[in-house]
Amino acid sequence: MGRTPPGPPGAGRARRNRDADWNAWPVADYLSENYRGLHPCDVGVIRHHAAVYRRFAPGGLSRTLELGAGPNLYPLMLAGAASRAVDALEPSAASVRYLRGQLAHGVDDSWRPFYALCRSLDPGLPADCAEALRRVRVVRGTADDLVPGTYDLASMNFVAESVTEDFGEFTALCDAFVRAVRPGGTLLAAFMERMPSYRIGAGPFWPACPVDEAILRTVFAPRTTGLRIVGLPKDRTLPEYGDTGVLLLTAERPGASAPPPRG
Repeated sequence: MGRTPPGPPGAGRARRNRDADWNAWPVADYLSENYRGLHPCDVGVIRHHAAVYRRFAPGGLSRTLELGAGPNLYPLMLAGAASRAVDALEPSAASVRYLRGQLAHGVDDSWRPFYALCRSLDPGLPADCAEALRRVRVVRGTADDLVPGTYDLASMNFVAESVTEDFGEFTALCDAFVRAVRPGGTLLAAFMERMPSYRIGAGPFWPACPVDEAILRTVFAPRTTGLRIVGLPKDRTLPEYGDTGVLLLTAERPGASAPPPRG
């Protein structure tokens, strides 16, 4: 992979995913800025996602995907009741090391309030966070490695809009996300709203594609059914990334019925 340019994006060509050195993703700084404590936007995302997972009986989803998992553990925690197996697909060597370490040796104490909130919203989750995460398999790879129709549910959080400046590549990544689930499968996603290319700590600028609700509808409406998008306000407790809030998406891939909901 190439290196990210040392300064902010300018008037040149849009940087694509391959132009950033994702293996050097600053895991420690990213966690420090975003996940060492529960922020209001985390609470909003967890509440939204937990309501989706509660539709399914414990173990009702045979296999689910977390696309571009990064070092964020709470989407993996949320899947721990409904999903019998979870693939955490992640291209970054740094993030893969972190995830595998957390699964092998136990989660950092800072994640425990996140799991407590997840479990308060979905009592089907096991009492022990380690048991919920036992279902997770960390897979190093990209959206190009996805086999269409593999999953009952696919989740993607703050990924497609934060890895490229190229709208065509953003659309292609979202298309691979949709096709990853079988017909009738469930799609669950969170996006930073209107976020430009951004910095973590004092590091380089990472490529991003600013999106809003209209753009998400343009991309997802032709590819899905039951599309629903809701917004969360800008979280002023987070560093200034230039975003205007969070957009939460749910939809289904057109086709057969989804797994039966919780009875």
